[in-house]
Amino acid sequence: QVQLVESGGGLVQPGGSLRLSCAASGNIVSIRTMGWYRQAPGKQRELVATVTSGGITNCADSVKGRFTISRDNVKNTVDLQMSSLKPEDTAVYYCNADLTYRSRNGRVTIMREFWGQGTQVTVSS
Repeated sequence: QVQLVESGGGLVQPGGSLRLSCAASGNIVSIRTMGWYRQAPGKQRELVATVTSGGITNCADSVKGRFTISRDNVKNTVDLQMSSLKPEDTAVYYCNADLTYRSRNGRVTIMREFWGQGTQVTVSS
């Protein structure tokens, strides 16, 4: 099976920076898009930023100019560098990957979306 493991969340003051990392592991054949989503209390999960295998990025307007997404296609990792953080950035951040993986017996390839367990980011003074 496939796992996405996130790291790097925490508490930071407004204006500060944090870096989130996510590593995908398992019997992965290829990963099309990797990205980050977030969900604040009482709100729906929303897109933060995504990056394709070719390096094309997409960011929410609310984070443009402050957050940068990057990806390592060899290591199957995606990072989110967050700067100039605001209290409204407080949320649980989830890693997402749209990928193809091989079944346990190796005979079948499956295309599916996977999510990480989430990491809390709190921006507060």
